[in-house]
Amino acid sequence: MKSKTARRSKINVITLGCSKNIVDSEVLMGQLKANKLDVTHESDEPTETVVINTCGFIENAKQESLDTILKYAAAKEAGLVKKVYVTGCLSERYKDDLIDQIPDIDEYFGTHDLPRLLKVLGADYKHELVGERLLTTPVHYAYLKIAEGCDRPCSFCAIPIMRGKHVSKPIEVLVAQAENLAKNGTKELILIAQDLTYYGLDIYKERKLATLLEKLSEVKGIEWIRLHYAFPSGFPADVLQVIREKENICNYIDIPLQHASDSMLKSMRRGITAKKTEELLSTFRKEVPGIAIRTTLICGYPGETEKDFEELKAFVRKYRFDRLGVFAYSHEEDTHAFKLADDVPEEAKQQRIDEIMEIQQGISLALNQAKVGKTFKVLIDRKEGDYFIGRTEHDSPEVDNEVLINGTDQYLRIGDFANIEITGAEDYDLHGRIAEKK
Repeated sequence: MKSKTARRSKINVITLGCSKNIVDSEVLMGQLKANKLDVTHESDEPTETVVINTCGFIENAKQESLDTILKYAAAKEAGLVKKVYVTGCLSERYKDDLIDQIPDIDEYFGTHDLPRLLKVLGADYKHELVGERLLTTPVHYAYLKIAEGCDRPCSFCAIPIMRGKHVSKPIEVLVAQAENLAKNGTKELILIAQDLTYYGLDIYKERKLATLLEKLSEVKGIEWIRLHYAFPSGFPADVLQVIREKENICNYIDIPLQHASDSMLKSMRRGITAKKTEELLSTFRKEVPGIAIRTTLICGYPGETEKDFEELKAFVRKYRFDRLGVFAYSHEEDTHAFKLADDVPEEAKQQRIDEIMEIQQGISLALNQAKVGKTFKVLIDRKEGDYFIGRTEHDSPEVDNEVLINGTDQYLRIGDFANIEITGAEDYDLHGRIAEKK
């Protein structure tokens, strides 16, 4: 017998995966709100309808999405929810398999099915909305998706399968979205796309990221703009000049490099050599002194030898990245690399990840210790226990370092900027106090 419980006539949106998915969920919720429907994000309260926005990028993300779908399918069977819908990348990529394996879900939608999903939820797609979203982030920062899809041929990546070809959003549309966000209290814009550096090639026939940055930097109320997911091959040099010259563009760039061995870069179809990568990094640091560089790497790609891995370790030691993350290679069907043998054992992949991160831990501590005694502009994100938690311009939310300020004898307001003197350093975090006015 199915149990009964009090359910609110509300739509609960669950978001899995990356910041691009966060924006998609926020747009969905904005549309639902504009249709005067009651919507919430990742609520623990029983609701009548659940929409799961899935990720299908790598094995761990796919498993998390499957587990979440199964959880809510079971909740529906138990009478805890009435309707469950699945959207996003996993649903785009494996819709037929999901229908066969988990038929209790009411309907599956792909990454381009927003109007159809809204219709099923009893809403009309409102074209007149100019980027109106229900933010799931604190109001003082927001992600701004400047393009969808990807034209890059990377051998390991399934994003083009799930998201399609690169499609840039027009500059005037993005500026209008930024203005709306600023009016509602957003102070930091985090620019995201599958590939920022390709921006504009499809609609303007030339790379226009620098122009977009100039226009966004003029939006009143926006104090920080940061760049995520820049592709190294074909990086537009004029972007560096804009970063250097505009005070409200953070000295920060996220540029996934993936590897440093020529044989690996060639097999990965990255369109760049180790030498060109090193030249690019040197250019970054020459053109924008003090720039913080975040990168991500892959360990255990098919055919990765000990020699390839030693080259990668030497590269990490040499370039001393401010921020660095490492992923284990995930063997994804329908990608170019899937025809290669996944010949690096999982234990070896994890061992290599651990070795890279041990090197990075030492680098991060040394870079943090060099900040002690200096004062930085810090954006206060939240309070946890006795501490206010903030970030410098060199840190993006969720993935980077944080600054901890004792809140028992100092007061700061969440969403405000403050000048903070760094008093202590750990591997990945800083401690500070409000700087005395001079």
